[in-house]
Amino acid sequence: MGIFSRIFNIGKAEAHNALDKLEDPIKMTEQGIRDLKTDLNQSLQGLAEIKALAIRAKNDNAKFSNDAKQYEQKAVMLLQKAQAGQISPQEADRLAGEMLKMKESAEADAQRTAKEMMQHETSVSTMEQNINKLKSKITTYDNELRTLKARAKVSDATKKINKQLAQVDSSSTISMLERMKDKVAQDEALAESYGAIALENKSVAEEVDTLLGSGSSSDALLALKSKMGLLGTTTDTPPPPAS
Repeated sequence: MGIFSRIFNIGKAEAHNALDKLEDPIKMTEQGIRDLKTDLNQSLQGLAEIKALAIRAKNDNAKFSNDAKQYEQKAVMLLQKAQAGQISPQEADRLAGEMLKMKESAEADAQRTAKEMMQHETSVSTMEQNINKLKSKITTYDNELRTLKARAKVSDATKKINKQLAQVDSSSTISMLERMKDKVAQDEALAESYGAIALENKSVAEEVDTLLGSGSSSDALLALKSKMGLLGTTTDTPPPPAS
């Protein structure tokens, strides 16, 4: 059970570590802004569609209103022709009645399209307000993101500098330089010690070689003079005293 408990704790720690990485405020802000911009594009597309409906309803309303007026004018003209004896009163009444029916239908369509136009215009106004708010939020978040990135860079650089100055990291450059100074000073002292020892030994050897070398040269010179028969005639030795 102890092993499984340790494995669980390790996995839990790794999960928290992964969660911390996922919750990077800069990355989360960037993703949030991207989502808002996606929503903005969709809202703009919806706004364009609703505006198109409002424009169509407005055009239809104008058409139906104009048709209603024309139907009424035609009904009046038919009655006038009947008064002038150009057509029979019965025919004029029948056709004028049809024109009035068409007028009523056109007026109903005009009222319907007017209502639709008002609804669409209200929706357009509401969406435009929401879109403007969304644009303002995106601009604000963009500015805050730039500030957050700049602050993150400054804080990271400051942290590294302060960490080096405080020598918190044992493997930092300053710590390595201090160890190198100690090593060089130790090597220099050791080299000086070896040099002193070598100088002392060399002086004794030179003294011995000097003493032995001079004696050997004198012996060799006497041997050479003896071989050449120069010792009997040499004047180096003083003459015996007179009796």
